[in-house]
Amino acid sequence: MASYELDLPASDACFDEAAYLLANPDVAQAVRAGQLASGHQHFDLYGRRETPPRRMRMTSRIQGAKRIKQRRILPLIRPDVQPIISDDTIDCLPAKTRAKWNIVDTDAVSSHAYCDEIMQLVGRHAGGLVLDAGAGRRPVYFDNVVNYEIVAYDTTDVVGVGEELPFADDSFDAVISNAVLEHVKDPFRCAREIARVLKPGGELFCAVPMLQPLHGYPHHYYNMTSQGLRNLFADLLDVEGVDVPRHLLPIWSLTWMCSNWAAGLTGSARDEFLALRIGDLVGSPADHLHRAYVSELSPAVNSEIAAGHALFARKPRQAPSP
Repeated sequence: MASYELDLPASDACFDEAAYLLANPDVAQAVRAGQLASGHQHFDLYGRRETPPRRMRMTSRIQGAKRIKQRRILPLIRPDVQPIISDDTIDCLPAKTRAKWNIVDTDAVSSHAYCDEIMQLVGRHAGGLVLDAGAGRRPVYFDNVVNYEIVAYDTTDVVGVGEELPFADDSFDAVISNAVLEHVKDPFRCAREIARVLKPGGELFCAVPMLQPLHGYPHHYYNMTSQGLRNLFADLLDVEGVDVPRHLLPIWSLTWMCSNWAAGLTGSARDEFLALRIGDLVGSPADHLHRAYVSELSPAVNSEIAAGHALFARKPRQAPSP
């Protein structure tokens, strides 16, 4: 299994103008507006002294890996699908399908690093293929993960919708669906499609928020309880458990909600809100993970107020007897 980190710190030794502008849209906008002569000028004046340091988006690093992976993907495309194939993506999202599932152009960018559970899943299938159904824009590109998205990001391998996966039955060793099913019109159909493309014995990691504010990529339809998440797959897969992983503990919901609340206030109103001893909770959730009020919260309460739940499942190797 090979991986390629795309977002690298900018430095004098390896500065790349296009990569700097791609990673820093605010700088690109300033250059287009004539406020800066170039990205390199921004780096000279400001970038090298900023904390954290400005990044560069090195998409050229994955061009060869994308072409090799594409040769593995194409035999998995269903015969009834007519993809548009380019050097960068396999486009399986015609205008009719876009309209049917309310897919619209968006400037929103979803980009999250994999949690430990997903990294372990990807590692277990280093020699196979894992479908990331709703991958977003990946900070790291893996040669054994098929990045499937409604948006043709620079790391997207296949463009399409979750309700109509363009792949043949039993195609993938594992499927990842991380913070995706709240954004689709028909999560039940997506669940059926995920089960369909899993190989017998294949495993699923699916995480969906329960207590998170509205956030759209570009839409946000459903949050789910642990029971709701289990219900999506209960008749399709052998559900091995529904848990609250570290990145979905209640502290993530609390800090997100408090931060958004504070951001919506100004002046004395905001000061009064923060004086309610909420101020300590506004910031990074990671700062609280080692505290007893997080680590010692009971499993029952973790589940009641969790930011989301992760489902662990495996497709049966043999169909159940009638």
